Amino acid sequence: MVELSNVEIERYSRQIILPNIGGKGQKKLKQSKVLVVGAGGLGSPAAYYLAAAGVGTIGIVDGDAVELSNLQRQILHNTKRVGLPKAESARETLLALNPHITVNVHQLRLSKDNVLELITGYEVIVDAVDNFPARYLLNDACVMAGKPLVEAGVLQWDGLVMTIKPREGPCYRCIFPEPPPPGAVPTCREAGIIGVVPGVIGAIQATEVLKLLLGIGEGLIGRLLIYNGLEMRFREVRAERNPACPVCGENPRIRTLEEYTFACETR
Repeated sequence: MVELSNVEIERYSRQIILPNIGGKGQKKLKQSKVLVVGAGGLGSPAAYYLAAAGVGTIGIVDGDAVELSNLQRQILHNTKRVGLPKAESARETLLALNPHITVNVHQLRLSKDNVLELITGYEVIVDAVDNFPARYLLNDACVMAGKPLVEAGVLQWDGLVMTIKPREGPCYRCIFPEPPPPGAVPTCREAGIIGVVPGVIGAIQATEVLKLLLGIGEGLIGRLLIYNGLEMRFREVRAERNPACPVCGENPRIRTLEEYTFACETR
């Protein structure tokens, strides 16, 4: 069993005293491995809070470089790192926050050829991507591999979060069976995004991950949590597994990963 140093006990003391975490839960977090796909607006707060909580190994997948326009919301990066790979910038920030963790850098773009290998070895996957082909690819891969996936999306003042546990609740395709036609839904680059919204949603993603790792609380399985920052309202939409789902249904037609062509941007 992994042990906590005196420094780690002091660092995590405020959550160790929580009855449903304690020393045993903190040791479990230290042994845990989480993959964050995307080091942008959603991946930044999600990864930052997971690192702060003491998740022992965090993988960062991102093939992009830091741009000046990212800094309004992507808090893992800073002005001096413009032009540097986002995955490396994320690693530097996370280790500066918590040197007791391991950060694995996967500086690449998600594809059907690497996604299954990437998620192998991680217990929970965080979806922080910015396009539908990547979102569907990650959903399909996690269903096939039986990996819990914390899904989220943001645009303008709005966000949504759901947790996918294959075979226990609906996957993304149960609710949205096919990607929308190209151009039907604007991107953040086209429609805009207020920086605090991915901060709120990414923090909720981190909360969901911690509960999954610790086996506590009630997750957003079968529930879409929808946030409107302009009106400061949350609402919840219930969802069930779709027996006709093309990837997790009774007779799935998607049994191998389909070919996708996209640029994997991060929000």
